[in-house]
Amino acid sequence: MRDKVSFSTKWALGLIGLIVFFGGWEAAVRTGLLPSGMVPAPSSLGPAWLDEVRGGFWQQAILDSLHHYLLGLLIGSVLGAGLGILCGMVAVVDGLLEGIVRLLRPVPGLAWVPFAILWFGLNTSGATFVIAISVFWINFYAAHSAVRGVDPELYELAAAFGHGSFLGRLFKVVLPAASPGLMSGLRTGLGQGWMSVVAAELFGVPGIGARMMQASSLLATDVVVVYMLTMALLYAVTDFLFGFVRKRVLRWQP
Repeated sequence: MRDKVSFSTKWALGLIGLIVFFGGWEAAVRTGLLPSGMVPAPSSLGPAWLDEVRGGFWQQAILDSLHHYLLGLLIGSVLGAGLGILCGMVAVVDGLLEGIVRLLRPVPGLAWVPFAILWFGLNTSGATFVIAISVFWINFYAAHSAVRGVDPELYELAAAFGHGSFLGRLFKVVLPAASPGLMSGLRTGLGQGWMSVVAAELFGVPGIGARMMQASSLLATDVVVVYMLTMALLYAVTDFLFGFVRKRVLRWQP
């Protein structure tokens, strides 16, 4: 049986873990265990970040990445969840698309980069497309599984009260019953979207990923790590904000 810890204890343990991690990292670089030319010391990250802020690069990279991240997240989540719900509710549609889904699902988002360049060019639309593709499948499968897991007796109950139509079943049964699964898919998509940002910006679209590639070409590893931590921070913020939305949507749960 897993031991339970309080919220404050959990945060304290997490902070101690970070201190040990960065302290060990700093010691390894200073003692030569890790080559300083290849791995930056944590103490060098602050000055590197300040240089990026003073030059305006950090703020602009965040704004650029947020633009196509949020747009790709919205498009991929809406289309993925919508199609997943439709396939979960309508067996004919599910059967028609099953082969296509099995064919396209294993293709990673990075593989779509050449097509993004051909179809949209070197701009935000191409990056948005790559992020949307990556987020789409997570939401599709989460929605599909959530809908297929709805108790069939709920449909019968809804029909008895005059809600046997497609829209009646959708709004009175499916969305309320499948909302926990749908929210889980959306939350996972938040992280997947940030992981796709670098791939989406590999071909020169301005943003955090592009800035990381520029820094790596100059062997400025401290700048690379600064933007890696920036992405981690942005994900933490979006996940934290989504937690409030999730609690509000699922406030009916015990």
